[in-house]
Amino acid sequence: MSPTIAPTDAFATLTQILDERWTCRQFRPERVPRPTIEALLRAAQRSPSWCNTQPWQVAVTEGAATDRFRKELLEHIQNSAAAPDFAFPAQYTGVYRDRRRECGLQLYESVGIVKGDQAGTMRQAMRNFELFDAPHVAIISTEADLGVYGAVDCGLYIGTFLLAAQSLGLGAAPQAALASYSPFLREYFELSENRRIVAAISFGYPDSDHPVNGFRTRRAETDRVATWFTD
Repeated sequence: MSPTIAPTDAFATLTQILDERWTCRQFRPERVPRPTIEALLRAAQRSPSWCNTQPWQVAVTEGAATDRFRKELLEHIQNSAAAPDFAFPAQYTGVYRDRRRECGLQLYESVGIVKGDQAGTMRQAMRNFELFDAPHVAIISTEADLGVYGAVDCGLYIGTFLLAAQSLGLGAAPQAALASYSPFLREYFELSENRRIVAAISFGYPDSDHPVNGFRTRRAETDRVATWFTD
């Protein structure tokens, strides 16, 4: 039997941040100071990547630029079809469907949306494109030539970004919804045609009093995801 390993202070800090991290869906209006955002970006930049390619590029908004983007994004989606650079899941089945459904029910219950309330469900979905009233959004893109591995590396970047935001007392919401309008984002932020939109992250100070920020999702036990092969 392997000896028990005593957690280090660093591991304890990491697990605390992981345990406490959550998706913020309502933000306060005040901007995050630029030095804090720069510290967040420096931390995220330490993310690992395939052959150290660091394929991510990040467009970050603040102040009036966030408000302009929010307004034009909402106008765009009213009359435009979704066109993501990366295909969305074809379907959710089994345990993946169950976990998605549980999360959705928690979200809707927190804001008083009952089953069958299609108008309420649509209003909540539109909150994605309102950036949950966040004062900042980060648009994450990768290089097309790097294919799926560039997107995977950006996923690692997003994970680090979220943990760094949590450690700084910020709220953050990773959003695939915005990537469903990739051509618009590419044009709006003047990205090259070879950039592919992976996701967006709305961020700022969380509105801790709003009920939508009151629920927490569960994680599966490790024995549901890890299979051991031993001597």
